Amino acid sequence: MSYGDDSTMTPMTARSRGWPCLRQFCVFMENRVGRLHELFQVLERNELRVIAMSVVDSADFSTLRLMVDDADRARELFKLSNFTWFENNVVGVCLPDDPQPMVRVCLALMQAELNIQYTYPLIYRRGGRGAIAISVDDVDIAMQILRDRGLEIITEDDLRDDDHYFC
Repeated sequence: MSYGDDSTMTPMTARSRGWPCLRQFCVFMENRVGRLHELFQVLERNELRVIAMSVVDSADFSTLRLMVDDADRARELFKLSNFTWFENNVVGVCLPDDPQPMVRVCLALMQAELNIQYTYPLIYRRGGRGAIAISVDDVDIAMQILRDRGLEIITEDDLRDDDHYFC
């Protein structure tokens, strides 16, 4: 590889497209009328689609767990906004075509002695099957275990495909 010529080189980063796990944003909001609306205005005005959402409520504030179809763009918007937030990685997995799909997913993680901290559904379908986000102790091990058990992992690229959303 030559660095002195005019050829272009595409930079690769650890967070390039196709990152194997999903990025979740946790947004802290005061419990007041219109605050969630303000957040959705920021996201949807910038053409971001909400893929998953879970709200943990308390008397004074809420924590919104949120996934969108373009995590890099969302991070830029959050940095410019007046919301308090952080991000972390979660595992996305398609539920198997199985009589007990949740049992199959949980059993795989339990046998690997991985703790499931929380889970919530994604607004995403593939082949008529639903999908979930799972927060676990070790994302890398969880993804490997689930793949080894024949389960399909959802990547960030999958979330950019409009054909897999349901209404």
